[in-house]
Amino acid sequence: MDIQTLRDSHPDHWMRSTAIRTLALDGVAAANSGHSGMPMGMADVATVLFSKHLKFDASAPRWPDRDRFILSAGHGSMLIYALMYLTGYADMTLEQVKNFRQWGAITAGHPEFGHVAGVETTTGPLGQGIANAVGFAMAEESLRARWGAKVQNHFTYVIAGDGCLMEGISQEAIGLAGKHQLSRLIVLWDNNGITIDGKVSLSDVTDQVARFKASGWDVFECDGHDPVAIDQALTAAKASPHPAMIACKTHIAIGHAAQDTSKGHGALTDATQMKAAKETYGWPYPAFEIPAEIKSWWEGVGAQGATARQEWEARLASLSPAKQAEFARIFALDVPNKLSSTIRALKKQAAEDAPKMATRAASEKVLQAVNPILTETLGGSADLTGSNNTKTADLGVFSPEDRKGRYVYYGIREHGMAAAMNGMALHGGVRPYGGTFMCFTDYARPSMRLSALMGIPVVYVMTHDSIGLGEDGPTHQPVEHLAISRATPNTLVFRPADLVETAEAWEIALSQKTTPSVLALSRQNLPAVRKAHTNQNLTAKGAYILAEATSKRQVILMATGSEVEIALKARDMLEAEGIGTRVVSMPSMELFAQSDEAWRKKVLPGGSVRIAIEAGVRMGWDRWLLGERGRDGKADFVGMSSFGASAPYERLYKEFGITAEATVAKAKALL
Repeated sequence: MDIQTLRDSHPDHWMRSTAIRTLALDGVAAANSGHSGMPMGMADVATVLFSKHLKFDASAPRWPDRDRFILSAGHGSMLIYALMYLTGYADMTLEQVKNFRQWGAITAGHPEFGHVAGVETTTGPLGQGIANAVGFAMAEESLRARWGAKVQNHFTYVIAGDGCLMEGISQEAIGLAGKHQLSRLIVLWDNNGITIDGKVSLSDVTDQVARFKASGWDVFECDGHDPVAIDQALTAAKASPHPAMIACKTHIAIGHAAQDTSKGHGALTDATQMKAAKETYGWPYPAFEIPAEIKSWWEGVGAQGATARQEWEARLASLSPAKQAEFARIFALDVPNKLSSTIRALKKQAAEDAPKMATRAASEKVLQAVNPILTETLGGSADLTGSNNTKTADLGVFSPEDRKGRYVYYGIREHGMAAAMNGMALHGGVRPYGGTFMCFTDYARPSMRLSALMGIPVVYVMTHDSIGLGEDGPTHQPVEHLAISRATPNTLVFRPADLVETAEAWEIALSQKTTPSVLALSRQNLPAVRKAHTNQNLTAKGAYILAEATSKRQVILMATGSEVEIALKARDMLEAEGIGTRVVSMPSMELFAQSDEAWRKKVLPGGSVRIAIEAGVRMGWDRWLLGERGRDGKADFVGMSSFGASAPYERLYKEFGITAEATVAKAKALL
């Protein structure tokens, strides 16, 4: 449908949607950067969605039973900022819109969760939003099954572009959604046929409609500028028993000189062309000015969900006080009071029994204890359930037949799993954790980074954490992955040495509200190293003295995970020669760095030779080896400086020199 026909046949709709277009043009022009074309092209779809279908209340943006709207094509952020301003979100003032992409403004270049009340997830890396949306929809299905439709009963809507659908994560996401028949998930594809380089046909011939159908979706198509057709497609999609994709045929940068060109993707700032576009729209108003009657109509759209919200609040209030308190707890990310006593009991038993076990098996033992009391956990694995030890008997399996199941078989979809878990955590009401091999954090990395950027407490259970996995060889042996995880801001990395440290690590990870955790766990069995019980969570200190020197201290050995036993053996050998040696277990560098200076100095005082032992690369260790000022004394590292090899793990440790004997030799050389 051309612009003149739209203006003639739907004059009110046209002016209301044009308010979005002009705000996008004005905001990008003021910033002299951004992406004008997508908001201009999808303004009609957004207007129909928000005014006729989306259940939301601008005055209560975190209402738990609201519909979720996700702008997967996050480069078009002025679309969501314009919608937030027009519908009356309190934090999205006109001044914020005018300061698009400027220091201190909430209107970041790409939508960021936590900056703007109406932004459900951080998008911009293409494909993340649609994959997050699968997690949102899974969380809604899970909570609706467990709490009833009167408490959780809503849709998740996504606007995705050609770029989102080209990214490989999109197939992981739509395949997962199709398998689980997520009928409350609706994707609106901005089918404009344009990318930065030019036409989509330059790089892709995929039949997206056929692809979605083959993945178990229902597909609808419409003219993305015809409000009647858009409304009809949305109505049909909502009635579908499957996830639904609506292919919205649109014109990028509609009405502008750059319409239907790659230039239309970016910042349209030419004043003459902007003036001509607004004349084509029939929009005579100055920059950032929205006529009162249009703004009033949009504010009415923002308020029309208030009745639904109030009815929901009444339904929630009809629950027993205990159920209301539990609902509030899980959405506040508070842990039940029983968690700490459960962990303490597990630690006490472990100290008494001193079991020799892999820390992946230790992790399973912890989950067996905590999953029954943290009923909001939603576990899973990327086709490695038996190896990651992530499934406990009480969980049941999440499926179309059993929405109450709390375990997800993600298939070979590490990236899709991580992105879905982000969506679950952002939805609220569930605590997701998921497993794969530590080496395959590479496949999940973009979403793990976004967990940290958004500040959401997803737990990544990463097993087979070193050359200790043995015969599978260097393709599966992580060497650099601990360093990469530790280098990521706002991420807690735990590498526990035994069952006690594993229990402590899980207690910390499950108590987080704004930080994701990575648990690096061994494949091979490890001896117990914490044999004296204490109620104190020593892992929360990041590092602590595990074994003290019996004579004058000359050496401090630091180690994590499977190498703690090597440090203890080396200590025994050095002590036998009269060389006083302290062993420090450092399950979390991040928590040690956050601990107070007095504790750090107590654990790592100056004046001793320092050696770190870890079956990974040295990167990240020098702060503790050389001292925080880089001048504490002599130091060395026992670990990896190359990729691994295929052999039994005992032989690998010997060949790569990660042994007690090698540690003793380095200590003596430094003394």
